[in-house]
Amino acid sequence: MLYFLDVKIICVTHADFETPGVIVDWARSRGHGMSIVRPYGGESLDGTEGSDFLIVMGGPQDLAGGGRLPYLEHEIEHIRKRVLDKRPVLGFCLGAQLIGESLGARAERSPEREIGVYPVELTGAAKTDPLLRDWPPRFDAIHWHGDMPGLTKEAVVLAKSEGCPRQIVRYREGLYALQCHLEITREGVKPMIDASPEDFRPGKFVQSKEDMLKNDYAPINRRMFDFLDRLAAILNPQSLAR
Repeated sequence: MLYFLDVKIICVTHADFETPGVIVDWARSRGHGMSIVRPYGGESLDGTEGSDFLIVMGGPQDLAGGGRLPYLEHEIEHIRKRVLDKRPVLGFCLGAQLIGESLGARAERSPEREIGVYPVELTGAAKTDPLLRDWPPRFDAIHWHGDMPGLTKEAVVLAKSEGCPRQIVRYREGLYALQCHLEITREGVKPMIDASPEDFRPGKFVQSKEDMLKNDYAPINRRMFDFLDRLAAILNPQSLAR
């Protein structure tokens, strides 16, 4: 477990090669305490219930294909408890699917695999969302998935793409699921490529390894900072926002 300051934010990761990216920079620059927990490496979420904010990252595990490993079941239960307590949770990719699973909505295959930088489009519902309402209607995001989160009756889809109809989902206030990524950095892409060469089989929305390394991630990462600032401000202004 890696600590920066006093524990306020818990970030769960699912592979050594997939890190929180600029979320680490955001937490440090804003003076927020953050700890990283790696359940796949045997670390436990027990004892982290008192943190202000849970962030659940992506990973190679296949929920839609039935890959519900014991530690993922524990994560789902941990998320469920936070949801019942109305505590904020943010999930990316696999983490987005785990949020849906915690609410009884099973992860599903996406219509298309998406790997690379491709645009997402905000839905009409995003116009009134406090995190997205003045964002451009179409912007680039990073994609690395073949699945998508399940939906509950209360879920609101805020963004979609040509290859996936569920890119950003709000399940309730403070409970957001991003199938896409805004946090991955240029430096973070190379270890992901090296660890997953089989993911680059040809597809309609699959960039080459070379193009993945040429993408400009800086504006996408700035959007991640904006998203996190807004989320922190509306959720817990006294303990998170600065």
